[in-house]
Amino acid sequence: MKTAFLFPGQGSQSIGMLSELAAAHPQVADVFAEASEAIGMDLWALCQTGPQEQLNKTEYTQPAMLAADIAVWQVWQSLNGGLPDFMAGHSLGEYAALVATGSISLSDGIRLVNRRGQLMQAATPAGVGAMAAIIGLDDKLVEAACEQASGSGIVSAANYNSPGQVVIAGEKAAVETACQLCLDAGARRAMLLAVSVPSHCALMQPAADQFKASLEAANISAPTTSVLHNVDASVAAGAESIREHLLAQLSLPVRWSETIQRMLELGVQAFAECGPGKVLSGLNKRIARRVPITPLQSPEHLQITVQQWSAEE
Repeated sequence: MKTAFLFPGQGSQSIGMLSELAAAHPQVADVFAEASEAIGMDLWALCQTGPQEQLNKTEYTQPAMLAADIAVWQVWQSLNGGLPDFMAGHSLGEYAALVATGSISLSDGIRLVNRRGQLMQAATPAGVGAMAAIIGLDDKLVEAACEQASGSGIVSAANYNSPGQVVIAGEKAAVETACQLCLDAGARRAMLLAVSVPSHCALMQPAADQFKASLEAANISAPTTSVLHNVDASVAAGAESIREHLLAQLSLPVRWSETIQRMLELGVQAFAECGPGKVLSGLNKRIARRVPITPLQSPEHLQITVQQWSAEE
């Protein structure tokens, strides 16, 4: 049976996340201690006690979520869960997939995403950018609405999350115009998201320009497990190609539906969401309805999935 691990990104964070898992498995504390040391702040305390406003700031959300994803991964390994055949991560989660497969060390990954978050936050002044979720409209119609609204400023598709769910990003006025055009075209909903950064659009190009030096300085190696990139659903190759894809990811859309479809074409028969929350599990149920996915945020789900996957090897 071919399997795949999916690592969530921003949007899956919450105060108290992984507290139950930490009580049962010391690997959680070990991962957060290493991650905290890498950037000189107590990420576990932030995740457990907040404040929520600070946890939601992208420069803190990104290292916190990377640590959380890898904590679940380390618990999985401690239970002899074995290696999945494929990995992918949604936006920030792509870094977790690369850390899990040994392409980037945890400490380097934490420093990279902390820097990434700082640069993303600085790229667009507060109130200038926006993101919105478009529900119930074909991808091509969303793209057409963004093209039509571009006279009001930068706006484009940022996340192709699942059939009928696309997130758009750009300058606020253009995003609002595109939302109305999407509603006029038949979208069920078009709602602005409570985010501080308009990710995966041209407004992030200044962040990408500055982040390039950080990626070039990072120690990156070829992954030991197949990792699919966000920007084109290709399988990660050597270090330079990984750097190029991670850099492009800042200003290009996350092609999540395409990534999951590619995994199905490669023969994946079971998925697991490796991190807090169930966001990716919900998306997968709309992309690949007949293929099971299990969120691994609790000790019970981890144990059950280890047993099921071991029995079907």
